[in-house]
Amino acid sequence: MDSVFASIVQAPEDPILGVTVAYNKDPSPNKLNLGVGAYRTEEGKPLVLNVVRKAEQLLVNDQSRVKEYLPILGLAEFNKLSAKLILGDDSPAIQENRVATAQCLSGTGSLRVGAEFLAKHYHQRTIYIPQPSWGNHVKVFTMAGLSVKNYRYYDPTTRGLNFQGLLEDLGAAPAGAIVLLHACAHNPTGVDPTVEQWEQIRQSMRSKGLLPFFDSAYQGFASGSLDVDAQPVRTFVADGGECFIAQSYAKNMGLYGERVGALSIVCKAADVASRVESQLKLVIRPMYSNPPIHGASIAMTILKNSDMYNEWKIELKAMADRIISMRKQLFDALSAK
Repeated sequence: MDSVFASIVQAPEDPILGVTVAYNKDPSPNKLNLGVGAYRTEEGKPLVLNVVRKAEQLLVNDQSRVKEYLPILGLAEFNKLSAKLILGDDSPAIQENRVATAQCLSGTGSLRVGAEFLAKHYHQRTIYIPQPSWGNHVKVFTMAGLSVKNYRYYDPTTRGLNFQGLLEDLGAAPAGAIVLLHACAHNPTGVDPTVEQWEQIRQSMRSKGLLPFFDSAYQGFASGSLDVDAQPVRTFVADGGECFIAQSYAKNMGLYGERVGALSIVCKAADVASRVESQLKLVIRPMYSNPPIHGASIAMTILKNSDMYNEWKIELKAMADRIISMRKQLFDALSAK
């Protein structure tokens, strides 16, 4: 008897993850994986940070640790420290309890939870994303029930930012629309607005009541400084307005497969944040119930211990510096050829 699924067609490989599948199948010794943007050592091997190994060892040696379910929103201390990492130690939004944070499944999961929340509770269902943007953005937002439109971003002729086009498109967006912004290290172009341009983007968006949704996948990876890379987000939070922030620790802590991330929603008032948090739980509960404990515990251990935190910053800067230097070498070699 035929399978009830006999009519299902073979799906194409994911364009990015499919490259890794092809790479793993290829027997050639001289191969490079140009798929997922994961950091590699000089030998082409994945890197586990020393500080991550230390944190993991502490966790393994702690006999009081158990494998109980986490709460729906995850590790409370991890959430607090994640909000602090992106918003700054002295953030008024944190001091005034205006931030609702949920531990999510890395950046993708944070985007998805935020999008589902917006589809259910926000009056605008349209999200504008840069042209081009990370390949998964369209699918994540569409599946969550939002409709996706583009705003001009990259200018291939100057290989830079089409700032005029960007301002025009955001200016023409309907009042209250959601706008996805890459916090730093724009994926896939690597082109970021300047500090002055960010300020203009902020003013333009706030004047139309557009809702910023930051995707922060590379904090510390773009410049080597966690604070510098968080600046665009902090300027939007400093004006007292509301915004969404999806954070990932995949790149900056090398915790790719641990799926460690957070969604923070900055609100106008503490009572609003409290209600938003209650509704976030209702989004997460039927999706995956609660997040995994191990990776978030590693990140939390590093973030709360000042020695480990400083060690992490040094390792992170070394990775960022190496990326910058390798790009320069590649550019110089291509120019020479």
